Amino acid sequence: MASPSLPKTEELPQIVAFGDSLTAGFGLEPAQSYPALLQKRLDEKGYRYRVVNAGVSGDTSADGLRRIDWSLKGDIRFLILELGANDALRGQPIPAMKKNLAQIIEHTQSRGVAVILAGMEAPPNYGEEYTRDFRTAFQDLARQYHVKLIPFFLERVGGLAEYNQADGMHPNAKGAEMVTENVWRVLEPLLARQKK
Repeated sequence: MASPSLPKTEELPQIVAFGDSLTAGFGLEPAQSYPALLQKRLDEKGYRYRVVNAGVSGDTSADGLRRIDWSLKGDIRFLILELGANDALRGQPIPAMKKNLAQIIEHTQSRGVAVILAGMEAPPNYGEEYTRDFRTAFQDLARQYHVKLIPFFLERVGGLAEYNQADGMHPNAKGAEMVTENVWRVLEPLLARQKK
């Protein structure tokens, strides 16, 4: 039943894409999701890793904290942490989100896994203060835990109709390609360093 190539795949160190619907690829074909596009880019560039899509649509930072342990099984080298968008959509308190993300980072780092944190922006309807504090939370965490930060996961995608699905919130296939670029700009220098 198992494919003959499976053991070979299992030997590869993993990059876990851990997040919500933006990672899961909501509304896209599996091959169009950013983790699938990231896998393609790694293969093209000769980096030997297996990308695991651990995105769950609707997840908040609290949901992510509840499932982080079972997402850290195997030889994982990097975890791309993309959570917080659903906290913002629900107007959750920023200190609670920050605490959840801090605990996810601590759990992950305690396993010797490097974390890349995806910065998010809050929708403007909660006011300037919430928007500013939300953005700053990711910057603070990156500094505190010495993790690499993707300044804004949806840079050049968020709010642009041509890169989003009809709901205006989830990237379309073109948008997912842009997101992959945003991730790659931060991830690739770390991979190159490990390769040396």
